[in-house]
Amino acid sequence: MTGIPFPDWLRPEVFSVSLFGMEFALRWYALAYIAGILIGWRIVIAAIRRPKLFPGNTAPMTESQVEDLLTWIIIGVIVGGRLGFVLFYRPDYYLQNPLEIPMIWQGGMAFHGGFLGVVAAVVYASRKHRAPLGSIADLLALATPVGLMLGRLSNFINAELWGRPTDLPWGVIFPGAAAQDCPAIEGLCARHPSQIYEAGLEGLLLGTILLVSVFAYRWTKRPWVTTGVFLTGYGLSRMFVELFRQADPQFITPDNPMGYVVQLAGAGLSMGQLLSLPMVIVGLLTIWWGLRASRGTAAA
Repeated sequence: MTGIPFPDWLRPEVFSVSLFGMEFALRWYALAYIAGILIGWRIVIAAIRRPKLFPGNTAPMTESQVEDLLTWIIIGVIVGGRLGFVLFYRPDYYLQNPLEIPMIWQGGMAFHGGFLGVVAAVVYASRKHRAPLGSIADLLALATPVGLMLGRLSNFINAELWGRPTDLPWGVIFPGAAAQDCPAIEGLCARHPSQIYEAGLEGLLLGTILLVSVFAYRWTKRPWVTTGVFLTGYGLSRMFVELFRQADPQFITPDNPMGYVVQLAGAGLSMGQLLSLPMVIVGLLTIWWGLRASRGTAAA
């Protein structure tokens, strides 16, 4: 099988230093989280400095309130992302090894869990600051895709979460025994770079759509619509990419080589698709609700 060799100069660490006999490293994945949060914060600040983007030409929060919200979002992302991974993907393992649950430096975060953590943070901040929940949700939806894009690019740099085997010319030959464990394939095994697919769809494309719709067309005049577009866009993108992404090993068995968690008549849904389907449904309902509730009130 032909493919593109994974660049041997890419490493999970940006840099590392040795101090007192211990190795300390800044990893691309951690940097992606930090950069995504900071860039998203600046996008939100840029939006609230344009009050005409919101109903009544009034920004839903002050800059200091946004900074307070940022603190709770960081907590929500970390706690929710970790618990989501534990509960959705490895419950049996962590039930037997509960002391490893807080060890996030070992890896293991789930977007859907982090999303639920952010939802909790947004609801709390809305009540605390008496700010309109729909507008705050829209701001977070606007700021999130850049973090998704950076996170998926760091997954590629880490040579993790790769796709299914492929003979397409852009297939990547990822290193490691797990990536090269491709039954019925002789020689090197190339796989879909599904991390790049996700970065392009969930991050670049969805982010561009939301930025243009808000800053050029003022979709945030209709609370909840931007949130609905994000939920629907992310859910559809994730469900599509799951067609090419290798399932997590705990779901793959000799009788279920595709790693479906729901099977029906030879087809099925992966865990990522199963978790994303409700997002699509809720997203479409949220768009409908936002348009219906703001009918006749969105004029500038």
